[in-house]
Amino acid sequence: MIIVTGGAGFIGSALIAALNKRQIADILVVDRLDSDEKWKNLRNLSFADYVEKDDFLEMVLENKLSPPIEAVFHLGACTSTTETNASYLIKNNYEYTKLLAQWATDANIRFIYASSAATYGDGSAGFSDDESQINKLRPLNMYGYSKQLFDLWARRTNLLKKIAGLKYFNVFGPNEYHKGDMQSFVLKAFKQINAKGKVGLFKSYKPEFKDGGQKRDFIYVKDAADMTLFFLDNRQLTGLFNIGTGQPRTWNDLVKAVFAAMDKPPNIEYIEMPESIRSQYQYFTEADIAKLRKAGYDKKTTSLEDAIKDYVQNYLQKDEYLGSR
Repeated sequence: MIIVTGGAGFIGSALIAALNKRQIADILVVDRLDSDEKWKNLRNLSFADYVEKDDFLEMVLENKLSPPIEAVFHLGACTSTTETNASYLIKNNYEYTKLLAQWATDANIRFIYASSAATYGDGSAGFSDDESQINKLRPLNMYGYSKQLFDLWARRTNLLKKIAGLKYFNVFGPNEYHKGDMQSFVLKAFKQINAKGKVGLFKSYKPEFKDGGQKRDFIYVKDAADMTLFFLDNRQLTGLFNIGTGQPRTWNDLVKAVFAAMDKPPNIEYIEMPESIRSQYQYFTEADIAKLRKAGYDKKTTSLEDAIKDYVQNYLQKDEYLGSR
């Protein structure tokens, strides 16, 4: 059996869809569905069972899970970068992950977890996934810090030599519909174009970047899922790894690709950035994926234009979800 926490979420459901393509359905999905529409991500997927996250933790602590368990993909977390309840993030993202990691490694179960590119903060310390340098990172928000805390703890306790932590950069694609303010800008741009025929992008407040010229490492969720499965296939790989393309693109590039996928001429309006976020705004991110490539992952990632075309035309315009149950 394979366990996927956060399995009804964005990357989690994409990972299950990728496992299903391998004809793997002996999967235990763990999540907390609450009252949003995240449950819709599960409809096209094949899996053995579903368990709520608190019930799952109880099963772990009381040793009620039936072996054999091949691997745990721990993708479940509060991923809101604007969440201000630090105690909640510590309990949900840090303490929960510690318990699962200890349980899995004690039972010799492959443990692969989601760290985050948010741990890199403003990028001034670089974007290297060299674990010996992570103590130099300064996350800009509490979400990033909750992820950083576990990375530091895992390294300090030598657990990082037994598990794999994946630092996802700017992931976009099908099954993110439930994420509200945390939706990718591809989806937000699609909605803005449908509603107003134009897209608003933040102005730049740094002379080295033109308006809309700020850059991010955008990665399609299908590529992110494929990279994640690479760590299932290669159990020997441990430590931290960036999950991105290594090719940063501008917001202008992204928005123009959305317009092109919708067969509409670009219409971009540059707007003022709220002062409340200016000090935390990242002008540039780029995943250093040299370590991933050296480990043997040699597939090319989907270009931004091709990924957005697939997302818009085959999912957004058809109201489709990943999977083919």
